[in-house]
Amino acid sequence: MKVHPLYDRVLLKRLEEQEVKRGGIIIPDTAKEKPQEAEIIEVGQGRVTDEGKTIPLSVKKGDRVLIGKYSGTEVTVDGVELVIAREEEILAVIGK
Repeated sequence: MKVHPLYDRVLLKRLEEQEVKRGGIIIPDTAKEKPQEAEIIEVGQGRVTDEGKTIPLSVKKGDRVLIGKYSGTEVTVDGVELVIAREEEILAVIGK
């Protein structure tokens, strides 16, 4: 299924953090924090102003970004957990 966000929203996939076991203790998935690093899967066409002009987004498909732990709305598409968030909820773009 193809999902394309509207206006100034982006579709993100949270990137899993590498699991580190220290001292033989394994932390269950329910106790782990949500990863804050994500990859942009799709972007909307941009924010529409009151005058009807469209302002394009400053991020693009494929960018790696930092988002808040509870940012956006979580959705499941074809068994994959994704997040739909507004561009303003993106904290930073991670450089290459």
